[in-house]
Amino acid sequence: MQNPALEKTTYHDTFWDRLFIRLFARKMANAVGERSRQPGYDGFVELSQKIMQGRNPQQQQQLVAVVLQSLVPAPVLWSIRTFFSPTQLVCELNAWFATQLFEWLVGPCCVEVAEVTTESGETRQQKSNVHIKKCRYLEQSSCVGMCVNMCKLPTQRFFTEKFGIPLTMTPNFEDFSCDMVFGQMPPPLETEEAYQQPCLQECPTVSDTFACPKVRA
Repeated sequence: MQNPALEKTTYHDTFWDRLFIRLFARKMANAVGERSRQPGYDGFVELSQKIMQGRNPQQQQQLVAVVLQSLVPAPVLWSIRTFFSPTQLVCELNAWFATQLFEWLVGPCCVEVAEVTTESGETRQQKSNVHIKKCRYLEQSSCVGMCVNMCKLPTQRFFTEKFGIPLTMTPNFEDFSCDMVFGQMPPPLETEEAYQQPCLQECPTVSDTFACPKVRA
């Protein structure tokens, strides 16, 4: 039986999807100092690949952090971090907004209930898990390193540090799904399965090492 992750998904981007893709791609092009030769989402992924070239994981994550911060005005970040603590309501609202704003980037997603352990040690159930059914970015790139360095780690850090709202992202490299749990502090990468994940067979630069070398470089 064929792995569902290998079945290519066809996307029909709306006007607003194409607008967001163009905006994000322009920010990335400015940060890396290069332009993509391809239009639409393909060009967006190509720019991600350019960011990875000649940079170690930390440098890749730092460049993506610059792009993310350029999308949100500094006063807005300060206001959210200062006046909104990561309560259950705030985390649930963030999850809902994520499903409305990021579907162009990651594909269809929905909000599910998650069990979250807060910084104070309290455990609670809340609807703050954004379940991405099959990540468009991971499917298009077929690269563990791009998933971890260009999406997971910088996005976690951006929300946790800049917004003050903890976020943990857990990709599934078998079916390309992912869970984004708002309100959950991200653990050290070395303790996660993603750190042990070998290259995907579809990766353009697949390696036969035990774990993806782009994550550990």
